Amino acid sequence: MAKRVLTPQSEDFPRWYQDVISKAEMSDNGPVRGTMVIRPYGYSIWERMQDAMDARIKAAGAKNAYFPLFIPESYLTREAEHVEGFSPELAVVTHAGGKQLEEPVVVRPTSETVIGEFMAKWVNSYRDLPLLLNQWANVVRWELRPRTFLRTSEFLWQEGHTAHTTEQDAADYAAKIHREVYEDFMVNVLAMPVIRGRKTNAERFAGATNTLALEAMMRDGKALQMGTSHELGQNFANAFNIKYLSADGKQETCWTASWGTSTRMIGGLIMTHGDDNGLRIPPVLAPIQALVMIVKDGDGVTEAAARIVADLNDAGVRVELDDRTDTAFGRRAVDAELKGIPLRIEVGPRDVAEGKVTIARRIIGGKDPVVLEQIATYCTDALQADQRALYEEALQRRDELTVDVQTVDEAEQAAQNGFARIPWATLGTEGEKKLAASAITVRCLVRPDGEIPTSDDEDGAIAIVARAY
Repeated sequence: MAKRVLTPQSEDFPRWYQDVISKAEMSDNGPVRGTMVIRPYGYSIWERMQDAMDARIKAAGAKNAYFPLFIPESYLTREAEHVEGFSPELAVVTHAGGKQLEEPVVVRPTSETVIGEFMAKWVNSYRDLPLLLNQWANVVRWELRPRTFLRTSEFLWQEGHTAHTTEQDAADYAAKIHREVYEDFMVNVLAMPVIRGRKTNAERFAGATNTLALEAMMRDGKALQMGTSHELGQNFANAFNIKYLSADGKQETCWTASWGTSTRMIGGLIMTHGDDNGLRIPPVLAPIQALVMIVKDGDGVTEAAARIVADLNDAGVRVELDDRTDTAFGRRAVDAELKGIPLRIEVGPRDVAEGKVTIARRIIGGKDPVVLEQIATYCTDALQADQRALYEEALQRRDELTVDVQTVDEAEQAAQNGFARIPWATLGTEGEKKLAASAITVRCLVRPDGEIPTSDDEDGAIAIVARAY
């Protein structure tokens, strides 16, 4: 139905992506190059992402706080590797209030440095640890090649920052967030299969001793990094003097970690599940799970539609009524498909007379007649089944587009259309550099059993190689 308004994926995938964002009313370009205005429907999806993620973060023991948007330039320069990693992307304020500032301030690209400053104030004793903080905020990274949701000069995210008494405790907490918060959310809410792995030294976060990542495959075979969790060693603790008095009465330096996900996940959601008809939103995430649409007004239609809405609300389904009969039904149906609303319940005079409705399923396709008394049961069952179907479809596609290879040339070839798996001992840093010259990167390192290597040179480690957004 919506094929007439979207560029087909097979014809031009990037154009299809931009078409979906526009036609599904997800966002508009902001007035400054590289910025975006997230429209109400797009923001409603982000809000549900926030809610689900925030609950998991709090269950992991972290508490929310807020830190300033402006960071003194001197804070960043105190951790040299960190500022070097971000220097091309920094936005710097030199004038304010009509005067030149004595010290320039940086619009935060991340908050390790400013949070490190306050961790040093708040941590005195081992009794203050672990200190587990998270903030929901915006950050600015001046992108040269912006793409809505994927790479914008300003974006929304959550960033966690923690301080610990031991290196192992910091590593364990970073891994806990990686698995119990991020992977769980991405698999069970976004219905996206992700690969949990370790970044190579070349791909590691600036200032980290280890970076754990989650990589997903988009429908065009490219990779998208969905979230990262970093072990920071004592780099930031030394730079900001984050110390504590141990139980033995000794002054010790903390070990820190950080972790983050962003509105990039919306881009990943679009490119993993969307089709030539628009978005397909996983039911667990969908702001509107069922849209009750009055096809044509008539005797008892409005009352029947209101009763269906009430019954679905009682059944725990997020439901909305569309009674705009002054707008053509076909146009409204196209809009619902573009927005990826999982279920569309069509109610008209003939339906009411026959004691049934027609339910269209966006995710698996097709329409079913359902008697009025069974609508709530049908919808709850269909939503659960469609959530599973989306995940299984994405997993099958990833498996079909993943190839085991034995040489660098084979890896380069396989990465044109999907993921390549190659022994890290075979690829190595030289092979990684060769692939990088062709815009192909090692997304992460994994063990043969799918778990995460404890070091870059662990025997048997496998490199996941792909083109990426």
